[in-house]
Amino acid sequence: MDLRQLKYFLTIAEEGQITSAARKLQMAQPPLSQQLKQLEEELGVQLVQRGPRSIRLTDAGVMLRDRARQILELADRTARELGEHVKGMTGTLSIGTVSSSGSALFQDRLSEFHRAYEGVKFDIHEGNTFKILDLLNRGIVEIGIIRTPFHASSLECRYAESEPMIAVMTRELAFAESRSSIEFGELKDRPLIIYRRFEQLITDACLENGFEPDIFCMNDDARTTLTWAGSGLGIGIVPRSAFGLVSRDNLLYKVINSDSLRTRIAAVRMKGRFSSALADHFFERFGE
Repeated sequence: MDLRQLKYFLTIAEEGQITSAARKLQMAQPPLSQQLKQLEEELGVQLVQRGPRSIRLTDAGVMLRDRARQILELADRTARELGEHVKGMTGTLSIGTVSSSGSALFQDRLSEFHRAYEGVKFDIHEGNTFKILDLLNRGIVEIGIIRTPFHASSLECRYAESEPMIAVMTRELAFAESRSSIEFGELKDRPLIIYRRFEQLITDACLENGFEPDIFCMNDDARTTLTWAGSGLGIGIVPRSAFGLVSRDNLLYKVINSDSLRTRIAAVRMKGRFSSALADHFFERFGE
């Protein structure tokens, strides 16, 4: 028994004639009669008593007529509500992002969300992690896109997959080009260009490997790290997915083999705070 059969039966019950029901359904009478017969056989009950000019519902037919009305009304209402729900996903979603999230990884999630909710527009605020968390706290943005590590005690978090950090450099400063990765200890005595957000993470990793970092430049933006590295002034350290933020033909990178030097993009929002349906849907779709 499916919705189509229930619709056929309810039309017959309401019209009181198979001929009239077939006309209303814009179908031939024999197929409609066959559908009624199949429904009775499937349910194992007689639903109508057939007369020369009309039909009369049996007790089972009356019961199914009432149920069919409820089922079809519920199905119709559900379809309308789902359609209205999707159409209702309009408006502007405010998101705060750090520069290193402007990668293919984040763009893929934005594109996926846009395909699902084409009426949604975006208001993007950029800054470092501290600024994004401040914007969240003040309610200026509903969702923050930041990178680990960060203090998560007051936040709900949805994480993307983990990725390694990379050493970015010009060919003049490069390690052997045939290698796609380097060991962390090979960064010893190399001038490093780092994003301030990762200062503690990188310093700790250096100390674990028995040396202090030679930090040539500290800055507040992954794009600045890449730009300075592209000028041949030192070796930049950024997340792998941030490499494409600046177009530099003379740059190449090596993955740094270090379990402690990995990072993840995360979508975050404040715990216990009301959020819009847009923010709820984006947040739920972000994680792994």
